[in-house]
Amino acid sequence: MSDRKANSRVPVEERLFSLILALLATRNGLTKSEILSTVHGYSQKYSPSGDNSALERQFQRDKDDIRELGVPLETFEPLGEEGNNQSTRYRILPAEYELPRDIRFSRQEASLLNLAALVWREGALSGESRRALLKFKSLGVEIADPVLDYIPRSIVREPSFEPLREALEKNLVTEFDYFKPGETESTHRQVLPLALIQFQGRWHLYAMDANSQERKTFLLRRIVSEIATGSKVIAPPREDSADVGLKELQAVWDRNLAQIRVQPGTDAEVRLLQQQGAKRLDNGLIELHFVDLHILADELAAYGPEVLVESPSELREQVKARLAEVLKLHPVSTGQANGR
Repeated sequence: MSDRKANSRVPVEERLFSLILALLATRNGLTKSEILSTVHGYSQKYSPSGDNSALERQFQRDKDDIRELGVPLETFEPLGEEGNNQSTRYRILPAEYELPRDIRFSRQEASLLNLAALVWREGALSGESRRALLKFKSLGVEIADPVLDYIPRSIVREPSFEPLREALEKNLVTEFDYFKPGETESTHRQVLPLALIQFQGRWHLYAMDANSQERKTFLLRRIVSEIATGSKVIAPPREDSADVGLKELQAVWDRNLAQIRVQPGTDAEVRLLQQQGAKRLDNGLIELHFVDLHILADELAAYGPEVLVESPSELREQVKARLAEVLKLHPVSTGQANGR
C-alpha cells in the first residue's frame, strides 16, 4: 500500500454517504470485496493482496451505523451459493428507501425541503461526494434530487467536531477545556487526536495526551471551549486507532449494567427496551448496558415516576439528585400536592 493511501483519511459521513449511493445504484448487490475495493472511503486503504481485516471491521461498523439511521440495508446470498460468506451481497432497494408514493408536498413545503437540501449538500458533502453524484449519473443512475426522493438523516455533531477532524488529518496537537461530571471546574487538555468515533449515537474523541502519551477518550459534548490548534505535529501510532478506541468503548459498555424497574405500558418501557442490548429479566426488571453513568442518569430522570433504578446505587443517587434539582426549581405547592 502506498504512503498516499495509508495516510488518506475520509470523513465518516462521506464514507457512509458513498456506501449508501453505491448500494442504491446496484440491483444485484455488491460483495464485501467489491465494496472495499471500489467505494470511496474504503478503496483508499484497500490492499488487493494484503491484510484488510481492519477495513472489514470498519465496514461492519458502518453497516450498523447506516441501519441505525433508518437505511434498509439488505444482505442476501445468491441462489446456489448459500453458506459461502465470500459471496454474500449487500444492497439497498430504492423501493424500501423512497418516500411513500401517497405523500405529497405543497409548494411551500417543497420550497423548504429544497432549501434544506441546498444547506445539507453544501454543508455536508465534500468535493469527492459531489463528484460521486456526477459519476453515478454518468452510469445511468438517476439521482436528480436525493432529498425529495430519499430521506437523509444526519447525526447531530458538536461544534468541536470539524476542528478536531482537521487536526486529525494533519496530526496536529490540539488544546481544549473539558468538563467531567462531578468536578466543579473544567480542566485544560492538550492531546493528539487519533480518531473520531461514533458509539451509541454519540461522538467521542480518542486521543493521546501530548505529554504523558496516555490514551484517553473524550465525549465531544463535554468539550466546553473552542478547539485551539497549534503547529506542533506528532506522528500518530501505527495502528487502527479507531478500532482500538471503539473496542475500549465497547468493553466499558459490556461491563456496565443497570437494572431498572419500569411501569408497564409506559413510554419509558417502550423506549428503554428498544435500546441496544436491553433485555427484560425474569424478575421483571429491564437490564441496560451503558458507557456513561451521568448520561444514562439524565435520560432516566426525564421519565420521572415511570422508572425506578434498582442498581447500581450510584446511578440511583444521580437520578434522585436530578429529580431533586427539578423539584427545587419548580416547587409544588401544598394544594397541588393534594390534588386541589
